[in-house]
Amino acid sequence: MIFVNLPVSDLASARAFYEGLGFGVNDMFSDEHVVSVVVSDTICVMLLDQERFAAFTPLPVSDARTSTQVLHCLSASSRAEVDDLVARALAAGGSEFRAVQEDGPMYGRAVADPDGHVWEILHMDLVDA
Repeated sequence: MIFVNLPVSDLASARAFYEGLGFGVNDMFSDEHVVSVVVSDTICVMLLDQERFAAFTPLPVSDARTSTQVLHCLSASSRAEVDDLVARALAAGGSEFRAVQEDGPMYGRAVADPDGHVWEILHMDLVDA
């Protein structure tokens, strides 16, 4: 399994954003400082308030709105699924991070969550490649 831990400034709005994408929340691993978002059977996004996140590292916690440390990428089964997920992200308070990217069989878009964490959504059409 992969657990992506993200610092967030407003846990309620972060939760609303990820639920708006259609992801579930595992309440067993959530509390007033953490929300466990279930992306798939093998991927969980742990949203941690700033104080809780800082407890796990001696280094300063960066602000994803002012610097980039990592780009997360999720695969989609079709171009339509890419566009649908981006539309849901925008409706849930996210922002488009950059223009559509097309390169041969790849079609992708990128959005940022309310805290600036970037999520690329990519479809690779390997059948027609």
